Amino acid sequence: MIFPTQEELKRLREMYPKGTRVVLLEMDDPQAPPIGTKGTVRYVDDAAGIGVNWDNGSSLSAIYGVDRIKKLE
Repeated sequence: MIFPTQEELKRLREMYPKGTRVVLLEMDDPQAPPIGTKGTVRYVDDAAGIGVNWDNGSSLSAIYGVDRIKKLE
């Protein structure tokens, strides 16, 4: 596993602060919510996992650089 630099973490935390609404575009996990599911960011952890409360009840984190989410404006 490759860990992000402090600069990358800072940028991610600025891009996805707590409360940011996102939509799932792609997730490499058999238990992933359906593509298009919306959710609310809870945190960005030190390994660049973006913790999301998905609207369907899931709380699976999106892994930066592996999974794809899009910030909703």
